[in-house]
Amino acid sequence: MGQSKAWLPFGNELLLQRVVRRLSEVASPIVVVRAPGQDLPALPPETLVTEDAVEGRGPMQGIAMGLAALEHAVDVAFVSSTDAPFVDPALVRLLYALRTASYDIVVPHAFGRHHPLAAIYAVNVLREAERMLSENQLRVMDLLGRVRTLVVGEEQLAAVDPRLLALSNVNTPADYQAALAEVEP
Repeated sequence: MGQSKAWLPFGNELLLQRVVRRLSEVASPIVVVRAPGQDLPALPPETLVTEDAVEGRGPMQGIAMGLAALEHAVDVAFVSSTDAPFVDPALVRLLYALRTASYDIVVPHAFGRHHPLAAIYAVNVLREAERMLSENQLRVMDLLGRVRTLVVGEEQLAAVDPRLLALSNVNTPADYQAALAEVEP
């Protein structure tokens, strides 16, 4: 992208600010995991910011750090990426409602793949994530297979998000422009 996604302008706010604002409607506390030394835009004072212990280990490290920060505060958490401008409180509510003690992760499945960066995680998944990190296993998809995972299909997701926009993210300049077009007249 050429710059930190957290700082991408999105309407009258920056992308990370938008994601935090939208998630604040349905989750508390909000934890933001940043890379070592990463500069972040201004966030609400109640937002917890933690730093990756090891740089360059991808989403698995970020998930572990976020869950560790929440370990004594909550039993479950919604995990999102920074670059999800349309994260939808209604979708988060649906995933929370589907989660029972029988499942450690509730993950959306749409467009032919799982979306582990738009999923509910039991905080106790932290132990397995840490074990995998210690073995240098960095694929979040592998974590889904190691714990009790409920997969939620497109039809159920579309009941609250008909276009499944909540599962879209901004990986390229074209993605960013398309996302901006969704909110600008």
